[in-house]
Amino acid sequence: MRPPLPDVIRIAREAGKIILHHYQSPTIQVSHKEDHSPLTIADKESDQWIQAELSRLTPSIPILSEESAIPPYEERKSWKKFWLVDPLDGTREFLKRNGEFTVNIALVEEGVSVLGVIFVPVQDLLYFGEQGSGAWKQVGEEEPQRISFQKADPSKPLTVVVSRSHISPQEEAFLKTLSIGETLRIGSSLKFGLLAEGVADVYPRNGPTMEWDVAAGDCLYRAAAKGGYISPPFTYNKPDLRNDSFVLGIEASDL
Repeated sequence: MRPPLPDVIRIAREAGKIILHHYQSPTIQVSHKEDHSPLTIADKESDQWIQAELSRLTPSIPILSEESAIPPYEERKSWKKFWLVDPLDGTREFLKRNGEFTVNIALVEEGVSVLGVIFVPVQDLLYFGEQGSGAWKQVGEEEPQRISFQKADPSKPLTVVVSRSHISPQEEAFLKTLSIGETLRIGSSLKFGLLAEGVADVYPRNGPTMEWDVAAGDCLYRAAAKGGYISPPFTYNKPDLRNDSFVLGIEASDL
């Protein structure tokens, strides 16, 4: 039995409040990880909150988070179910103060993301989805609205969404193969939300991502597919947590 989605939403919203407290501060404490990516006090405090609350909600389900030590694969490989968390996705956008950062929480079962919550604190915007239940968008205190998308038609001009901070020469080359009507440059997991609600048609990514970057958005995207839940483009709890390159919204065979 899966944990109640409203509880996970509450945890994500509260994490967003923690992040906003630091976002609105005149100065932000920043350090850097071994890969030179930025780490802020907001990342750390959001992570502490989410892990404490998920542990309280589901004591028997392990948690894998970007901002915590990663257990060795020999320990992880027996996990049938686990939480996959990015407590502040889009730290570079957070530091630029452009509002394009999110809280991502996903539940993975047997290598598939089956529950996903994405919260955008600055916009008070929530996306959530669950295998078998569909996908939803909620703005502020408004009623959640069901969202869905149809497979893109490559014969028509497409709306493409790409990373604001990371776009590779390979992605640039791929985009030249498409008929593009509009290109949206967006930070963090907001790109998955735009795909799921049909605002964007295609999301290509050649650069490196980690499992926690995509898990919540992956679930949302698949749950929003018109006609039902689609096959997962990602797998989880791999020995190496890096993802391969991917293109969402269109198949190579359609081009």
